Amino acid sequence: MSNKSLATSAEKLCILVTGGAGFIGSHTCVELLAKGEDEARLKFYCANILDRAALESIFAENDIDAIIHFAGFKAVGESVAKPLEYYWNNIAGTLVLCDVSRAHGVKNIVFSSSATVYGEPEFIPITEDCPKHDATNPYGQTKSMLEQILTDLYVGDNEWNVVLLRYFNPIGAHESGMIGEDPKGIPNNLVPYVAQVAVGKLPYLNVYGDDYPTPDGTGIRDYIHVVDLARGHVAALDWMAGHVGTGEPIGLGSIKGEASPDETRRGVGIFNLGTGKGSSVLDVVHAFEKACGHEIPYEIKPRRAGDIAVNYAACDKAHSEMGWKAEYDLDRMCEDSWRWQSNNPDGYRSA
Repeated sequence: MSNKSLATSAEKLCILVTGGAGFIGSHTCVELLAKGEDEARLKFYCANILDRAALESIFAENDIDAIIHFAGFKAVGESVAKPLEYYWNNIAGTLVLCDVSRAHGVKNIVFSSSATVYGEPEFIPITEDCPKHDATNPYGQTKSMLEQILTDLYVGDNEWNVVLLRYFNPIGAHESGMIGEDPKGIPNNLVPYVAQVAVGKLPYLNVYGDDYPTPDGTGIRDYIHVVDLARGHVAALDWMAGHVGTGEPIGLGSIKGEASPDETRRGVGIFNLGTGKGSSVLDVVHAFEKACGHEIPYEIKPRRAGDIAVNYAACDKAHSEMGWKAEYDLDRMCEDSWRWQSNNPDGYRSA
């Protein structure tokens, strides 16, 4: 079955967002609805990507044009303890998804990848040309392996249209305070942990290492507002449609219709999504203190094995080819994260 081409204009569009109720997925759904304006509709399915019958039903019921694929397990520490579960869910689930979508003529996919595929990077800032190195945990391995699988799909069948988005460190929340990050148990990532200390759920923050060769001794990372990240997925759909830089208006109206194959960008696009600059752990702590209006207690702990001093992105390619760049700074990220956390101290369980 031949691939549905992306197109120049349309009255309707249909994007399947797997993992659409998650942190990044939910924000991306909001941005897709905003771009779709009055015509946009949201339909929810509670299903597992490993469930072939459920996926067959979803594709049969909807004229899907493209997939944004978020669904997957994502906790680094858990992946070390449960490698089989991670490989089975993330790898096998994506294989089932792609097999069903291919059978229905849907070969356009935007994949939620990660900067973890670079391993310990050979240079900073990290460009998309930076060699990939072995990930240090099964979660990272699944991201790297799925990048290869999706690339091989295109090599074997050039009707596939693939975008690999390598995220850096998503934080923040929607400005409404209605959706945000809700980790289960003690958070693995810095900002949710800081937020729970700020709201009084945790007594203090552990800062792992203050002797790195950085201005304040703490590790530097590239933090990106989740709304900027979500908008990167909308830009990726436009890039696949081949309308960035053509004078066509950028918007979701450009991705459905009856365009000829040469009007659609084919291949594998790889893009870093970050701000292009780094912030230290203490930079984040101080920005959050500014947002919440009081001090964040922290304790210095020994460095963690595998952590590197500095890691941030070069995002020029996303800007030049997709017309996308991050707009929000660290203060805004922390303000929005605090609004979500203070309004929802127990996450969605208190909603």
